[in-house]
Amino acid sequence: MAIGITSHNMLERARQRVAAAERLAAARGRCLSLAAQELRGPGLALMAQAASASPSHRLTESEAQVEAVAQQLLRLADDLADFATEPSPRALHEAPALLGPIVDAAIANVSAQLRPGRRHWKIEPDLGGLRVRADSRALEGALSALLRRAARHSRDGDVVALRYVVGTETLAIVVEDEGDGLPAQDLVVETAGLMPGGQAGGGTRGLDLGLSLARSLAAAHGGDIRLESAPGIGARAWLTLPRSRLLEVA
Repeated sequence: MAIGITSHNMLERARQRVAAAERLAAARGRCLSLAAQELRGPGLALMAQAASASPSHRLTESEAQVEAVAQQLLRLADDLADFATEPSPRALHEAPALLGPIVDAAIANVSAQLRPGRRHWKIEPDLGGLRVRADSRALEGALSALLRRAARHSRDGDVVALRYVVGTETLAIVVEDEGDGLPAQDLVVETAGLMPGGQAGGGTRGLDLGLSLARSLAAAHGGDIRLESAPGIGARAWLTLPRSRLLEVA
């Protein structure tokens, strides 16, 4: 009898801890969502200020600095919004899923944030027909983070291409852009947050919560994120999954 009571008490305490953790996660999400909204307002205002200051000619140095600050605020707002809805890697809901709807949803999400700007999304025809075993929402979140990064480092009207590579051990979704690329030292800083124990260095220049989130979602599937960049040419991001997750070509 005493053993039964003890087991019941332990189970009840475990339930209470789970409930407390869920309440804390919900509160964190609400706080991050509010912070994202608060950052997005000033970011859009500064962006409009820079655009109105030079409607028909190149930005001056000071106007370019204002625009850079605005973009940084908007990037941080996007990343905070991503973290506010971050699914727990331990709660993935895996099922067979076509990549086509996942890619379309990620593109729609990022395109909505670009308005009035836009990118030309060039998708390899067979990519959408691949069927994988994954958590569709988590995979869409990881891909959205990579597409958002490509959009940030490219210009209005640029092409962002999506293709896939099937290897002996991995399936990779590859995102390529025509943007500014990053010098080697800056790419190291940006990627530092992707490495276990990595440090982003001084200031917030290397803080990319979106990439950290993308990597955590990929890792939950047994995969990873890898970045390549060439200054003045563009960048390439690899979202890799274990080859065993590829079920078939639809």
